[in-house]
Amino acid sequence: MTRRVVFEGRLLPYLLLAPQIAITLVFFFWPAGQAVWQSFLLQDAFGLRQTFVGLENFRTLVSDPLYLGAAGRTLVFSTAVTLLSMSPALLFAVMADRHIRGAGAYRTLLIWPYAVAPAVAAVLWLFIFHPAIGLLGRSLRAAGVPWDYKLNGAQAMLLVILAASWKQVSYNFLFFLAGLQSIQKAVIEAAAIDGAGAYRRFWSIIFPLLSPTTFFLLVVNLVYAFFDTFGTIHALTAGGPGKATETLVYKVYVDGVVNLDLGGSSAQSVILMLVVIVLTAVQFRYIEQRVHY
Repeated sequence: MTRRVVFEGRLLPYLLLAPQIAITLVFFFWPAGQAVWQSFLLQDAFGLRQTFVGLENFRTLVSDPLYLGAAGRTLVFSTAVTLLSMSPALLFAVMADRHIRGAGAYRTLLIWPYAVAPAVAAVLWLFIFHPAIGLLGRSLRAAGVPWDYKLNGAQAMLLVILAASWKQVSYNFLFFLAGLQSIQKAVIEAAAIDGAGAYRRFWSIIFPLLSPTTFFLLVVNLVYAFFDTFGTIHALTAGGPGKATETLVYKVYVDGVVNLDLGGSSAQSVILMLVVIVLTAVQFRYIEQRVHY
């Protein structure tokens, strides 16, 4: 028999929900509403007056080659970060789920990187791959490899992808490991008795049963790649060289904070929010059909 919580008065449930509702209103709906309203305005050069321009900011963006270039880089960046952060995490989770010596310490070490702030993680990678002071960066140049991510845009993009992916592997590892431990061992043992090898057991039994976890992480990692990688890019490359690592979320910062184009920056944030909502809706519409609960 399921026990239900019954409140004596009607006021108490609303009082308990009020703090969370207030936080959501103040830190999400209010800023989002301000951004939407600001996207219809144009400020003068001194920031003293605002003029309502309607959809002019959005029309300017869709015809701006710099913005379209940032959108293309964001697509490549987010896809690469999602794949590179989920694939190793799944491999590590499968290895950690085995009965091996020191498994507890192994799992703890894999979780630690998630506690590192994005900017700090970027500084760690900077000390490794910096062409002048980085341990690996200096080694590459000494070996004759023309490594300099401060001048080479492809190398800079590769570096921020690796740094952002490394930061997210631990998060994905936790969920994959929890999903693996929730699978009944009797199912896997029955497949082994029937003669299925390790490879066949993983792709035919384990991975399909992990589909809810994989789907959840796919949505979370795409949102992470679009929004939460600002600190990594800012500390590592600052969008350079030559805007080679300037993604959509970083361009919002550059246009709004550096160039003081609040209307254009707000329009970019609105478009970015809509893109993420559409991508999430598409995933729930088409990918969730393949999920086995």
